[in-house]
Amino acid sequence: MPAVRVLVAEDETIIRLDLRGMLEAAGLEVCAEARDGEEAVALARETEPDVALLDVKMPRLDGIETARRILDERPIPIVMVTAYGERELVSRAVEAGVFGYLVKPFRETDLLPAIATATARHEELRALREEADSLAEALAARKAIERAKGILMKREGLSEDDAFARLRKASQISGRPLKVVAEALIATLDTS
Repeated sequence: MPAVRVLVAEDETIIRLDLRGMLEAAGLEVCAEARDGEEAVALARETEPDVALLDVKMPRLDGIETARRILDERPIPIVMVTAYGERELVSRAVEAGVFGYLVKPFRETDLLPAIATATARHEELRALREEADSLAEALAARKAIERAKGILMKREGLSEDDAFARLRKASQISGRPLKVVAEALIATLDTS
């Protein structure tokens, strides 16, 4: 199994090196290191990390805006690393889509659980989004099929079961999904 690839964005060199050492000692791969937010966004695009560790206070672009820009391009779990535990910063980070928050100074025993938690929460959200998309798609299909059945019932004087059977048969003959057949029928016959 490939190592988890981590982007580290920290403007203080010593802290960045410490983070790298902790991550590599734990078997994670540091795929890129950034000294400021703009560099972090560019490196995230270029290296496609699995996780990002971002300092909140960085030059050129702060960590929260950096997180927002990275997430706009490619959703990944992000853990903010900061010396500041202010509520306002934490709420801004959560609003941006960050999944973890570590206050300096921290140890490896703090860092790894934060990464694991952020990764797990990110995966849960991804699964929920997929499920929501699937349900929305199923609902849209159901609505189209119901509408097409209604059109057939009205135009052809069919029962609901017969209208559905006709749609299903057209789907089987054409080899197209029932939703596509229903949408085509609506587009062709709907005069409302």
